[in-house]
Amino acid sequence: MKKIFAILFVFCFAIHTAAMAEPLPFLTEDEIPAGAEFLPLPPKITDAAFYNDWRRYEWGKTMRGTERGQTAKEDAVHTVEYFSKIYSEPFGVHISPENTPEITTLISRLLETTYLCNKKSKSVVMRTRPFMQFNEPTPVPEDEEKLRINSSYPSGHTTMGWTIALVLAEINPANQNAILKRGYDYGESRVIVGFHYQSDVDAARIISSALVNRLHTNDDFLLQLAKAKQEFAGVKNTEIK
Repeated sequence: MKKIFAILFVFCFAIHTAAMAEPLPFLTEDEIPAGAEFLPLPPKITDAAFYNDWRRYEWGKTMRGTERGQTAKEDAVHTVEYFSKIYSEPFGVHISPENTPEITTLISRLLETTYLCNKKSKSVVMRTRPFMQFNEPTPVPEDEEKLRINSSYPSGHTTMGWTIALVLAEINPANQNAILKRGYDYGESRVIVGFHYQSDVDAARIISSALVNRLHTNDDFLLQLAKAKQEFAGVKNTEIK
């Protein structure tokens, strides 16, 4: 009997550990808004609208040797740890598993949700990325190979960054402008490094806004959001490290 209980304990512990290690998305793929069904196709290189994409691409190249360009290069990262780091200052609280476990869990699950959203949004059109179109190098060469087989439209990084920014701004509305500014800049970073056109980034922000709206109909998300708000109320005076 003791042996059976021991086996059951190990089995339950393994399930609990796996659940903790692999955050679940808040929505299923069927529940996520399909950007391809409500957004236009990206402009072709022969379209007048492509002129703005080209001008913004050229602007991005002028920024690469600046401090802003360095930030854009760093923004190629899209992990929970990185988002926690870049949003801590504008959010006004040091975001980490130790200091803000509920907010960190919220960010983790938002990322899993946006992964599904990006997969669904990119599945219809395969747009060539700027650095490929113009056959030019980027400041993040280690990412180029994997991005060659992935559509430029819409920007997946922007969907992630803007979704997190919108939700964090809801938790701390007093700091909403600073939070949204960092989220906006995260998307623009993709233009600077040449991985996305401006229209890719703009479309991603629309998809992200639709996604957040859909999340507010989900009880699981609302529960985690409430936990994050309660946690924030207790730690908002925490010093940023």
